[in-house]
Amino acid sequence: MLLIQTNGADDVYEGSQILDFDAVVIGGGIAGIEAALDLADQGFKILMVERDYSIGGKMIALSKVFPTLDCSSCITTPKMSAVAHHDNITVFSYTEVKSLQNKDVGVEAVLVRKPRYVVEEDCTGCMLCEYACPVDVPHEFEGYLGARKAISVPFANAIPQIAVLNLDECILCGACEKACPTGAIDFLQEPVEVTVNAGAAIIATGYSMVEVEPKKEYGSGKLKNVLSALTMERLLAPHGPYGRVLRPSDGRIPDNIAYIQCAGSRDKTWGVPYCSRVCCMYTIKQTMLLSGALPLADITSYYMDIRAFGKGYEQFYQNAKAMGIQFIKGKVAKITEDEDHNPIIRVEMLEDDGSVVEQKYDLVILSLGMQPGWIPEGIIPVKIDDENYIESVEPKIAPGLTSMDGVYVCGAAAGPKDIVDSIVEAGAAAMKASMHLKKLGYPRVPVASAT
Repeated sequence: MLLIQTNGADDVYEGSQILDFDAVVIGGGIAGIEAALDLADQGFKILMVERDYSIGGKMIALSKVFPTLDCSSCITTPKMSAVAHHDNITVFSYTEVKSLQNKDVGVEAVLVRKPRYVVEEDCTGCMLCEYACPVDVPHEFEGYLGARKAISVPFANAIPQIAVLNLDECILCGACEKACPTGAIDFLQEPVEVTVNAGAAIIATGYSMVEVEPKKEYGSGKLKNVLSALTMERLLAPHGPYGRVLRPSDGRIPDNIAYIQCAGSRDKTWGVPYCSRVCCMYTIKQTMLLSGALPLADITSYYMDIRAFGKGYEQFYQNAKAMGIQFIKGKVAKITEDEDHNPIIRVEMLEDDGSVVEQKYDLVILSLGMQPGWIPEGIIPVKIDDENYIESVEPKIAPGLTSMDGVYVCGAAAGPKDIVDSIVEAGAAAMKASMHLKKLGYPRVPVASAT
């Protein structure tokens, strides 16, 4: 039996696998959240589909945002809560899109709800199962620096607050099942396929960071004190894995730190020939936060170009330099380490005589570029560009328009961009979707069709 509970008091579908909504929003990051809220506030019934365990996307994992240095979680969590409590929004987390096609009117999406091995309607988020579980594994949300249990709520402010059991890590001891006060543990859950009929769809699948593993010159991800910028975001967060900035290899406070910009961007050997736009700014942000957290540390950033393109961004860069952070125009060719796991970088100094020097640091951060978080090829017949981003057919006039009627795009699914631009595009895509839906006679009350 499939039981789907939405936020609406009467919106319960029991024993049904065909659902009707006004619009489907694919992706639960900040762009998807903004688009869903904009449409829901207009009275449309929205289904939000998120492939991860929780909505919030990358933004919920950040420490602060540039250039204001506001708390990222303080901005994102209320938006996530607004989605969870909105009467017009239903959230399917841990759900994959199998296909999305145009039909006579609107679109048809086929979704696969993957098993959590926890009955969502019965789970209260009490975390008693997590406390009882004896298995500790690295925590993905914390950049694999922290630990979680084989069954756990994804992170502290996850929405929905529903535990997830990873059977590959579970030793089947039954401790979680005994501890659960509502009997929500179900080891026999299977995937469920759901068909959704809607008037429109918005793709807001965001981005992923470029993988380090293919780059042998940068250690292929095996150097203990060479971290990605997203991992550093968790170290800088007050609720991060350590509560402060420490070297992963030995727990020591780093005295000198280096950033390598354009790591994974503007580099054909990495498969990303384009500029990812945000790397310069999040590097500057992190160096400023590190300067505040470690006032005695020496912080250096190696860059090819500084692209501070937005409002207040250039001043943000100048403020960082005034704080004593060194910005050196240089191209890092290789990273190795000594016997104490101190990273050693080999860099060509571009502003001087082009000499090649080697420098030793306690910690090195890679400012990795962006690539599409999800490629719809073979799933949604929408045009994609050479970099696998969804192509906008009117990039200057209406960037949310795609090659499919009734299907729109926003945020980093259409190309690298920062949070501000993603939110603006989400509003634009929602407005285009709203105009399309009204032409089709929406909003309509969703009803369940018996299979």
